[in-house]
Amino acid sequence: MTDPAIGFDPVTGLNPALKRSLNDVLGGTAASVLTVTFGLSYSLLIFAGPLSPYLSYGIAATFVSSAVLAAIIALGSSLPFAIAAPDSSTAAVTGILAASLVERIAAADPSTPLLSPVLITLGLSTVLTGVVLCGLGLTRMGRAIRYVPYPVVGGFLGATGLLIVMGAIRVITDHPVQFATLLRLADGIALSELGAACAMALVLYLTWHRSRSPFGLPIILVGGVLTAHLAFWIAGIPLNEARALGWTFQAPPAAAFMVPWHTDGFVHYPWFAVPDLVGNLVAVIFVTASSTLFNTTGIEVAVHREANLERELNITGTANIVTGALGGYAGCISVSRSILNFSSGGRGRLSGLTVAALSLLMLAVAPELLGFIPKFVLGGLLLYLGADQLHKWIIESRKRLSKLEYLSLIAIIAIIVVWGFVPGILIGVVIGCATFAFSAARVESIKYSFDGSEYRSSLDRSRDDQEVLLAHGGKIQGLNLQSYLFFGSANRLYQHVKRLLQERPECRYLLFDFKLVTGVDSSAAYSFAQIKRSAADLGVELILVHLSAAAEKVLRSSDFIGEGVTIIPELDHALEWCENEIISQHQGLTREEANLRDWFTGILDSEDDADALIHRCQRIEVGAGEVIVQAGDPADSMHFILDGRVGIMVPAEDDRTTRVRSLGRYTTIGEMGLVSHTPRSATIQAEVDSVLYVLNTHQFDAIRDEDPALSHKLLTYFVSVMAERLTFANRTIAVLRR
Repeated sequence: MTDPAIGFDPVTGLNPALKRSLNDVLGGTAASVLTVTFGLSYSLLIFAGPLSPYLSYGIAATFVSSAVLAAIIALGSSLPFAIAAPDSSTAAVTGILAASLVERIAAADPSTPLLSPVLITLGLSTVLTGVVLCGLGLTRMGRAIRYVPYPVVGGFLGATGLLIVMGAIRVITDHPVQFATLLRLADGIALSELGAACAMALVLYLTWHRSRSPFGLPIILVGGVLTAHLAFWIAGIPLNEARALGWTFQAPPAAAFMVPWHTDGFVHYPWFAVPDLVGNLVAVIFVTASSTLFNTTGIEVAVHREANLERELNITGTANIVTGALGGYAGCISVSRSILNFSSGGRGRLSGLTVAALSLLMLAVAPELLGFIPKFVLGGLLLYLGADQLHKWIIESRKRLSKLEYLSLIAIIAIIVVWGFVPGILIGVVIGCATFAFSAARVESIKYSFDGSEYRSSLDRSRDDQEVLLAHGGKIQGLNLQSYLFFGSANRLYQHVKRLLQERPECRYLLFDFKLVTGVDSSAAYSFAQIKRSAADLGVELILVHLSAAAEKVLRSSDFIGEGVTIIPELDHALEWCENEIISQHQGLTREEANLRDWFTGILDSEDDADALIHRCQRIEVGAGEVIVQAGDPADSMHFILDGRVGIMVPAEDDRTTRVRSLGRYTTIGEMGLVSHTPRSATIQAEVDSVLYVLNTHQFDAIRDEDPALSHKLLTYFVSVMAERLTFANRTIAVLRR
């Protein structure tokens, strides 16, 4: 964001040092207008309801806080023009803290004095907030707050906006927003006051919201005060009667500054209420810390200056410790006031000191002014501030957030308003983590996929090898993985691999490239184990590439890495290894086909007939013990045994089988059935791993119809084979007859 006024130099023609000082004073004066105006509204927000009789102490605490925060942060900030003061968010959670204490004191003993416990609570909470901020700065852990899910932060700040609106209604009508008080808010005067406050908020939105002029806000507020008093005069309502009707504030006494640290106050402090206040105390710390970091970042973007976040946390923590010691409440660096100062020409630390001086001056002036200000004027300002916060987080954030994130933000706002800040933070973090997990699971874990025919290693190969890889490269399938793999994304990867293996049955090597994977959790290891089982069933080898040590440890713990899984450091080497395996297998098939051609050529006495017969046959591989044909099956094929050994098995006693003959390489089986079409008389079973070529009846009939010469040669071969076997059988019988 940039401001057209940035770079404006209101003072010219003077000594440079004096000119810079005057620019700082003018910029600080402009920022003081917002500090004073907002300060009065924050006082009313915190010291409302039962605390309204002590408003003078609230005004004192507000401007003491403004002065101390502005002075210390001006002297120590890494942004010398920074202006600090209580902020709308910090004031809202501080008001909730004070209201919770008052509610518990009233429930225990309505006659207990309220001022001392409230001031002690505000002071202690501010000191503790300062200590935590310093701790975050010294340990450099402050940046960790940026890891809080964005919907949680948005829900938190949106809830503060809603609480500001509810506080504004209480300031205007003197009634809290509760179911029990809804009827009181519906009477004529209360509705009139709320209507006037809404009109005031609308005027602020239509004018000052768009211009952001430094003196526009007080002019509008003064105009609202004058308009109200003119309306009272026209209606014939004296000021005292207007106060009695609740239209204006009761004139408080002069601002009373009181340091709350005295023995009697601690002795009579309601310590029983402390456990119930922990949640609101955490809210004060969280809001102040997050506002410090987010506001500092906002100023960096606006003025193009880099800030030291750790230094900002330390100096803000120190300022809050001193503020708390003086009975003030928490605050932080302000985006609007700092940019206003910068736009008005302020560049030095004198601007913050000017704001501090004017804040102290208001200790004497503000109470007298407050007695003449109608409630709807400052109440309208609070309504505007709360509505602006709500608009930012409920309306504008909808454009930046997904539907799920936005719904979680709304849920967090509702939880905080109904149950408090601690449940809101805890449940919000859980919702944020669940939302992240759901969103991350929807992110595709596969960046891209490839196969070996289109993506190869860098090794230059011969033309023959390239042709082999072009024809058989589909046996290599690769998946380039990305992001963090956990139960959601890993399960989607498993489903993808299952579909891939179904669609590409030729796949024999499946590569996983982990180069872009940021991490793997234990639940993802289970999905990889499922992938391994599916691949093993189909005879697919898994290759892991660019596997980090942490990911390898997780996968080894689930017994995923082992037989059937190979780890290769680089993708190029992994592709080369797979290509070598495919080429080696293809070369083996080439030699096998050459041996088959030589055998068939010897049988048929013709290479052309041998090639024709090979074309008609189907290659099969069988493992040891595997049944090739079963006795009683139709005789619809014969087998050429190229490699291995098969046995002819016939039934024996006790459901056993007996081998009556064994056939080795370069022999045939089943040719009689192919010719006679009689059922199988015996079971044929592989005795070792074997390679066979099958000629079925359909192909044999095609040979007979299309190539009679080849058919004749095959029949001649079959007769010679049967003659040899008959001769062998006769010799065996002759021996047995001796």
